[in-house]
Amino acid sequence: MSAPRRALIRPLVAISLLAAVLLVPEALVAQVSVPLPRVGVLSISPSDTAPSRLVQGMRELGYVDGRNVAFEWRDAGGRPERLAPLAAELVQAKVDVIVAGGPGPLAALRAATSSIPIVAISGDDPVSDGWAKSLARPGGNVSGLTVTFTELGPKRLELVKQTLPGIVRVAIIMAPGELPGQGVAVVRAMSDAARSLGLQLQILQVRGAADFERALREARDAHAQAVLTVETTFVLLNRDRIAAMAVQQGLPVLGEFTAFGVEGVLVAYGANLNELWRRSATWVDRILKGTPVGDLPVEQPTKLELTVNLKAARALGIALPQSLLLRADRVVE
Repeated sequence: MSAPRRALIRPLVAISLLAAVLLVPEALVAQVSVPLPRVGVLSISPSDTAPSRLVQGMRELGYVDGRNVAFEWRDAGGRPERLAPLAAELVQAKVDVIVAGGPGPLAALRAATSSIPIVAISGDDPVSDGWAKSLARPGGNVSGLTVTFTELGPKRLELVKQTLPGIVRVAIIMAPGELPGQGVAVVRAMSDAARSLGLQLQILQVRGAADFERALREARDAHAQAVLTVETTFVLLNRDRIAAMAVQQGLPVLGEFTAFGVEGVLVAYGANLNELWRRSATWVDRILKGTPVGDLPVEQPTKLELTVNLKAARALGIALPQSLLLRADRVVE
């Protein structure tokens, strides 16, 4: 190769190398600046620790907050009236998917969007509640996991009878505003079961924080022998309060979700709410990977847990049957 030609090539090579060096940082910057998929979470209370199990479930599937996923947390501070504006915030933030923790958050999100995928942890009959065409193929923008208010009610009354064999009158605390599509069905199912078990039910409805004291006073005045809670979000958030007031009046409380502390609650029987939140990560993962939410089946609880609180039993002077203790998945000493 001639000297003039070599002299001409050298600057061209130098320019090419310089361009490559300059382009590499730019490519890296472009790669880093790709926005992370964002997962919105709407719950009703900051004291609700169950949503942290969603993070755990996402981590098990390879997601790390701030690295390959970003969470947008919204909680209503225990005030249901805050759910609607918070749902609107998540929609305006254009998150990729939203997890709804309970019937209140789900209702707010359904009113706010019909396009953003929603993973629900709520209800026990999505078809009658209107957010799924079928469990196998919901078809809209909502899927997720259910709880079992209607089906579980009769079983929990059987448990009341086993726990307190001589019982006749049971007070039921429920928030009908959180059960718009199934409240009547829940009451009907428990009423039918109560008749077969020889129990009399007293339905006590609560809509605000001040209603719990009034409800328990009515239960005492009507000579109720136990309190059974239908644990929608609002009731669940006040569970410790209910238990504390009921114990003061000598009334045993039988709860539902086993994920929360059972201080003062004699027996809890139902789905593990922590586990439902952890499982919801599977729906989020599949949606982020491109599966339409309407194609994801709705999952019903496959395992119910029984927790027995011996500390509460001693405080109430109740001797629990050995058969109940043998059935328990967890015994609180």
